[in-house]
Amino acid sequence: MFHFTIHADGGARGNPGPAGAGAMIRDELGNAVASFSKFLGTRTNNFAEYKAVILAFEALTKIVPAAKRAGTSIIVKMDSELVVKQMRGEYKVKNATLKEQSARLKQIASAFKSVSFIHVPREENSDADFLANEAMDRGA
Repeated sequence: MFHFTIHADGGARGNPGPAGAGAMIRDELGNAVASFSKFLGTRTNNFAEYKAVILAFEALTKIVPAAKRAGTSIIVKMDSELVVKQMRGEYKVKNATLKEQSARLKQIASAFKSVSFIHVPREENSDADFLANEAMDRGA
């Protein structure tokens, strides 16, 4: 069985404004196995937060063979309380664009054995925060 932790972050300078997404994916030993930093164009902060996690799961589907996904557990750590609580079902997703993002994330995450969303303070998400800001810097 595989176990991964995703640290994901998205942001926008202005809301909406130039947006970026970043994530660091680590294995059970804490080794970085993948990361990305992607400029998203003009988007909202919440869109960028969702996109960061979606892109991380898309990266994991390239790392984990399809036959092994049902035995793989994922912990997603984010400083976005909104996305974490929406994915846990504690908050409803009301915005139409975010409904699409939420549905896409649920669909791609469903291939894995278990997925947990944990809210962490920004300082515990520094790798992903750096990558998201790097993306926004590139697009500015």
